[in-house]
Amino acid sequence: MKQLLLTLLITFTFSLNAQYAVMYAVDLNEGAEEDYLKLEAFWSEIHKEAIKQGSQNGWSVWKRTPKETDEANAPEYIIFDGFESEEKMNAGYNGTELAFQTYKGKMSRRSIQRMLDQTGSESKERRTYQLKGVAATILAGGDIKKGDKMSVNFMNKKTDDFENYETQVWKPVAEKNILAGNLRQWILVEAISRSENAYSGWTHLVFNVQSENQGEPVMMSGFKWDKLWEGIESSRDMSEADELVCVYSMN
Repeated sequence: MKQLLLTLLITFTFSLNAQYAVMYAVDLNEGAEEDYLKLEAFWSEIHKEAIKQGSQNGWSVWKRTPKETDEANAPEYIIFDGFESEEKMNAGYNGTELAFQTYKGKMSRRSIQRMLDQTGSESKERRTYQLKGVAATILAGGDIKKGDKMSVNFMNKKTDDFENYETQVWKPVAEKNILAGNLRQWILVEAISRSENAYSGWTHLVFNVQSENQGEPVMMSGFKWDKLWEGIESSRDMSEADELVCVYSMN
């Protein structure tokens, strides 16, 4: 499962207004989860301020449900920073400066600096990916909140018409399942850049935000659909789905 890099957002779901996102796959040190979550709680207020100032338009943290087939460096958490444009994504923001603004009068400068210095020390590795939104359905059932679940599949494009199959053939099926209450949102994104240590071998990700009370999936049938499905399957390779559970989400 080398594709398991992970770590959202078109703001995606996570708020799903954003068109671009930076995704971080976080591989924690042994026994560091508690410290990691304390750091994310600290950073949550900084991201709230960044969103308020318009530097970004979404942020979320998701815990990946482990699987028996996981490799040693599979990520435990996935982070998504959402942006309304590629320019804003590339520009980013000064996290240190925002931290001192956010916590002024609430924490000492020494304490703030200590938290900043500790950031990253809880993980063995962080793999970074820049994502561009390709297509998405509406987000049904209200904003994403703590405890919400979604699945993610890695896809490797094999043909030039791959995105057409996903957006013109499969997206309508996802929309039918949203109307039936079986799904809250479907999102297709493309990886446009990645860090040197990031996994390769895939070009796109598809996210499915799960509903709480799923019924029988709405599927298509018949000769025409069988032929369309053959086209979908021949246009890409797709990994087994991974489950993510929301820990933080704001937009």
